[in-house]
Amino acid sequence: MPYRSCVQCPRKCGADRTKGCAFCGESDRLKIALACLHFGEEPLITVKGGSGTIFVSGCTLRCSFCQNYQISQQGMGRIVEKEEFVKICLELQKLGAENINIVTGSHQIPLLAEYLKGAKSEGLKIPVAWNSSGYESVESLELLRGAVDIWLPDFKTLNPLMSKELFAAEDYPSVAKKAVRWMIENTKTEIKDEDSDHPKMMSGVIIRHLVLPGRLDDSVLALEWLKKHADGKACISLMSQYTPVPFRGDEKELEWRKKSLGAFQNRLINTDEDKRLRELIDFYDFEYLFYQDLSDDDSWLPDFERHQPFSNALSKTVWHFKSGFNGE
Repeated sequence: MPYRSCVQCPRKCGADRTKGCAFCGESDRLKIALACLHFGEEPLITVKGGSGTIFVSGCTLRCSFCQNYQISQQGMGRIVEKEEFVKICLELQKLGAENINIVTGSHQIPLLAEYLKGAKSEGLKIPVAWNSSGYESVESLELLRGAVDIWLPDFKTLNPLMSKELFAAEDYPSVAKKAVRWMIENTKTEIKDEDSDHPKMMSGVIIRHLVLPGRLDDSVLALEWLKKHADGKACISLMSQYTPVPFRGDEKELEWRKKSLGAFQNRLINTDEDKRLRELIDFYDFEYLFYQDLSDDDSWLPDFERHQPFSNALSKTVWHFKSGFNGE
């Protein structure tokens, strides 16, 4: 039983998840909150039909600014067995999803590897994307061979002081570097460009880095490493979308967030920072890089209590933990 003395994530906490929850907040059963057609991912993933995104409850990190905190940290979601999970994947495919996009599943790799392979044996033909924090061991990633085609890791920071304060994981930089290297070394890039306006990634790696306001020097360190180890081997997605979240929770949780968020400037990226980021993009000249236009729009922030957590323009709900398939 891989969850009886759990070492699935780099914390190797040894918790018996068959009897309760570990640091990740989850047991030995898969809990998910939402499945939707998502139109806000990178163009290679969204393409035309949207990414068939499945949000897994729990997380191996504890990011104090997490926009998905309701499901990653507050336990929102419902347990699903293999049959229902496979049905969700096939329904997303039927509705035109370009891929199955598993969000934050690192703490449930053994189950998800089994369930995804089951979905493929039941007729899932579209690629599977693994959308993670990058905080996962190589040993666990090995279990996903044959189940995952596209890797979407975060590359949050190379500053251990920041990762300790913001993610409760001082070892994040060393762990993420190993994980990203493994993904690159074990994945061949394949992009279909039959429709020149909508190229589609079938396999490959897209590495995401979220720029934190007031911490551009940390982003320089990340870009330096990515230029050396990932340029020409993976796509880089440099994100300037950091947005303060109107958190809800008990007094203790809110006090912890306030203290942690004091490690940087909890605000939108400003125009001066955007200008410097564009200069960095020109300087490093990555072979393939996405960058967003600066925006002060916060309407994309989700509320997973709602059947439609995102705006109608960003997603279309297919399954919700409260209502199942479209309210059935």
